[in-house]
Amino acid sequence: MAPATQFEVAQPPNDAISALVFAPDTPNRLLVSSWDKSVYLYEVIDGAEEANLVKTYVHRAPVLDVCFGANQDEAFTAGLDRLVKKIDLTTGEQTNLSKHNEAVRCVVYSPQHSILISASWDSTLHIHSTDPSSSQQHLTIQLPGKPHALAASPSKVVVAMTARLVHIYDLPTIAAALASSSSAAPVQPWQQRESSLKFLTRAVSCMPNDAGYATSSIEGRVAVEWFEDTAESQARKYAFKCHRQALPDDEGGGDIVYPVNALAFHPVHGTFASGGGDGTVALWDAEAKRRMRQYQKFTDSVAAVGFSSNGKYLAIGICPGFETGMENYSGEGRTKLFIRELSETEAKGKGSK
Repeated sequence: MAPATQFEVAQPPNDAISALVFAPDTPNRLLVSSWDKSVYLYEVIDGAEEANLVKTYVHRAPVLDVCFGANQDEAFTAGLDRLVKKIDLTTGEQTNLSKHNEAVRCVVYSPQHSILISASWDSTLHIHSTDPSSSQQHLTIQLPGKPHALAASPSKVVVAMTARLVHIYDLPTIAAALASSSSAAPVQPWQQRESSLKFLTRAVSCMPNDAGYATSSIEGRVAVEWFEDTAESQARKYAFKCHRQALPDDEGGGDIVYPVNALAFHPVHGTFASGGGDGTVALWDAEAKRRMRQYQKFTDSVAAVGFSSNGKYLAIGICPGFETGMENYSGEGRTKLFIRELSETEAKGKGSK
């Protein structure tokens, strides 16, 4: 069995990393979006402990999120310029899909329904059909708050907003509304919830088995919840503290609390990784409710984490966090990208005790 290895990518973005994602069908292709107004495409070389920069896609404004589309050659971006863009990764051609009234915070693609969902600080979702034969430009869903995190499972999309609001939408219902040419009633959430966490949601990630999701907050906590709306299912939800550092007694004791900036579920084992402002990444067993391992401390805040589609690689984006108190923020020269090749059992849960 191959041991775990970890290496630093030679050509990281020039400024803070906003998101990273592996291709759905090609475990070695990685996209990284950055505040330096660019998206970077990397190819991880198997067995070589290196990743090559294949291409850079320059935008007019900082890129806040990126996702792959139906295949390894298609991507979508969300930007501070209010635009939702489609990128042909082979030719580099960029197409504007829609424009929001404020910055676009998140984009997520549903391969099961061939739709792209963008979430903007103008408190709307735009639902785009990626079928070239579709006549519908996009469908707009009004939100009751500003969205901060977005994630999709095979059948649901979870939107986490200000004021601890969480809306869960049913993707087949959204797809049907998009396909309908009539001016039907607006799409209603499948469920409306209040976050289990008392502070602002920073990240959300859905379980690969379509059973539920995890959210994290700026106050060093993670919550795990299930979609099924039964008393038994809701009784299973829980939250826990993490990404905190104990202060020595001579400094008053207590904890330094860091934001949990990133979450990602392992596609095979269903365990999940969290990345925090304390510069650490941890692996958790959601079913057994326990931490499996915590990795070495990085030099700066963990901004983004993501697993490859086969679960072999874990990408980790590092850059200074605002919690450092930098007055003139810059990730220049301190932004780093690491790839960890996991051993076969490294992310495998132990099962409930």
